[in-house]
Amino acid sequence: MTSRPSAQPNVPGRGIVASFGWRFWMLVALIGVGAGLAGAAFMELLHAVERFAWSYHGPVGEAATFLEAVERTTDAQRVLVLVLGGLVAGVGALLLAGGASSDVSEAIWLRKARLPFAKSLARGVESIVIVGLGASLGREAAPQQAGASLASLLSDWAKLPEWQRRLLVACGAGAGMAAVYNVPLGGALFALEVLLGTLTLPLVLPALASAAIATAVAWIALPTQPTYSVPTFTVSGALVVWAVILGPIAGAAAVAYTRLIVLAHSLRPSRRTTRFLAPVLVFTALGVVSIAYPQVLGNGKNVVQLVLSAQLSVALMATLVVLKPIATAACLASGAPGGLFTPTLCFGVLLGGLLGKGWTELWPGSPLGSYAIIGGAAVLGAAMQGPLAAVILMLELTHQADSLMVPILIAVVEATVVARLLRAPSIYSARLAPPPDEPPGTELESAPSDLLPAVWPSP
Repeated sequence: MTSRPSAQPNVPGRGIVASFGWRFWMLVALIGVGAGLAGAAFMELLHAVERFAWSYHGPVGEAATFLEAVERTTDAQRVLVLVLGGLVAGVGALLLAGGASSDVSEAIWLRKARLPFAKSLARGVESIVIVGLGASLGREAAPQQAGASLASLLSDWAKLPEWQRRLLVACGAGAGMAAVYNVPLGGALFALEVLLGTLTLPLVLPALASAAIATAVAWIALPTQPTYSVPTFTVSGALVVWAVILGPIAGAAAVAYTRLIVLAHSLRPSRRTTRFLAPVLVFTALGVVSIAYPQVLGNGKNVVQLVLSAQLSVALMATLVVLKPIATAACLASGAPGGLFTPTLCFGVLLGGLLGKGWTELWPGSPLGSYAIIGGAAVLGAAMQGPLAAVILMLELTHQADSLMVPILIAVVEATVVARLLRAPSIYSARLAPPPDEPPGTELESAPSDLLPAVWPSP
């Protein structure tokens, strides 16, 4: 029995590419520009809030990093700033309650890719403000919501079919992420592999275009250097063997982390009074914890940098690998909005650095940062259910991880396989809830990729 190859998707004039009209490509460009401008604006707002709260002046001012600025404050100031963050989150929960959801994944898979534009922007502003005030959440949620809601608005204006609107909303979210982290390729893969659950050649083109445009536009105000500064690492036998051992451990850890996020999401307050009080109480408790461990504040970017440059002690890494996920889950459980990308990366880097430190006692020779990079990529790939996106994001965030490609790929593949064997969803799809008009007990039983045949036309 012989089999025939499928039709080539890159033949001009065939398939999905042929169904894209000039309006679609015009919207791709507009979404890229809008996401880039929004990313730059949100980062300016973030720095303004940090300067106000922590006397943080960026890389050339009084404090070189956000963490150093926090460490220079008094105990009372830390608690007071977090109380303020809780009040902002509580007021935002009251003002933005009700109506259509502004969650990007929920909109793509359960709301026909429709997002409320004004509410999404307001939610993004709230998210950036509370992250600047110390919430243990990611800063990427705001530009993702801005790019996705702009895509939804423009798609409705152009009267695009639903499958194109879903694609553009995902591209808008990926473009927003690309802009704030300077990761154009990683942002495109995040849109396709993580948010849409598919990688096909015709869909890659708009994702790449929007992410590249957004990144270039954001360069007007944002730096072009990589997010993390690391030395040049070299691969070794110790790293390869360790990656084989680490992969299943990282996969199991990612599953536990994902389930913690799902639990936190299920605990979000629903009553009006608790919507206001929960963030205040949780953020106040976080401020108290930060007196002893200021590293729990913020999205974890500075912690990742310290681990990659081997500047954290084993005892502190062991503490933070527990405290940081709990802090992130507590912020989510309070109802506060925010991203999960950097907190998840931080957890993986801490786990990789901690286990790598133990491995160097048995097989010395490789620097701690190389183990941390491999661990971060493995946990990120398994938690997002996006192995390709995780690898590329790690390469673009550091610009130095390419020499570790083999152990990174081994660990990422093993970790993702373990997560799938344990039937763990992505941290982005795990929180999806059925629409309110569905009967009780209805759940999203299939992964987003299983929904594609009903949405994407066949070539």
